[in-house]
Amino acid sequence: MNPHSIRYLFTIPVMTFGALLVAVGFNLFLIPHQLLSGGISGISMMIGYITGGNIGWLYLVLNIPVLIWGWFAVGHRFIYWSIYSVLVSTLFLQLVPVVKIADDIVLGSVFGGIIIGFGSGLLLRYGGSSGGFDIVASIVTRKRDLPVGMIIFILNGAVIAALVMFTKNWNSALYSLLSIFTTGKVVDLIHVRHIKLTAFIITTKTEELLAKLLTHPRGITIVKTRGAFSSAERDMLMTVRTKYELAELSKTITTIDPHAFINIVETVGVIGDFSKPKD
Repeated sequence: MNPHSIRYLFTIPVMTFGALLVAVGFNLFLIPHQLLSGGISGISMMIGYITGGNIGWLYLVLNIPVLIWGWFAVGHRFIYWSIYSVLVSTLFLQLVPVVKIADDIVLGSVFGGIIIGFGSGLLLRYGGSSGGFDIVASIVTRKRDLPVGMIIFILNGAVIAALVMFTKNWNSALYSLLSIFTTGKVVDLIHVRHIKLTAFIITTKTEELLAKLLTHPRGITIVKTRGAFSSAERDMLMTVRTKYELAELSKTITTIDPHAFINIVETVGVIGDFSKPKD
């Protein structure tokens, strides 16, 4: 069994467990107190509270257009696992009963945020997401070099503002913000949302790789290199990506050139535009 198959088999249970945690956080902590989570799930909760609709099915339906958009705008591997996560989360939202574990609304918001943040962090760490605003933010960062966390915060703020507008309930809005804040902090402990990486790729299949990689908006620099032991000349491709894009980049490289040497380092900062020039 090759390393890709082993990783694939390991990813499935981790993604499933992450989706289960998200559903547990919703049904046992947030929904019983009529609190909101962040993102598309928060919108589905708000609609569910107002109309009495099934929040799990609303969560799935509202994610469908975002997932379709992401399929064409973001790497397929990221969206593939996001689709899996959304579907499994929807299933668990039907299976996990809505029970008030914590009578105190503060405990419900904090521990709900912790559990959802841990589940969402696992999903992001293993190459997927819980859908919704994570995908929207990922798409936006491809067009503009903005922090993902800031984008998600603005979008979540809009959801909370809508809650206040429809319900006139400031207490629920503030407790929901507490939950969203807690979720974000836990996610950041497990998976840093906005981090740039520089990949140095030494390959003998430069043209094949460029034909595939240049369809992506990020720029690439070609550097001529020579091995110290073999004296063989090779091309080194250097490109800066966000961590969201790393899984898709690695898969593309290893598929085209299984013998490529890839060195990935964390980038402290980037001055200037790291996207390819526009026509």
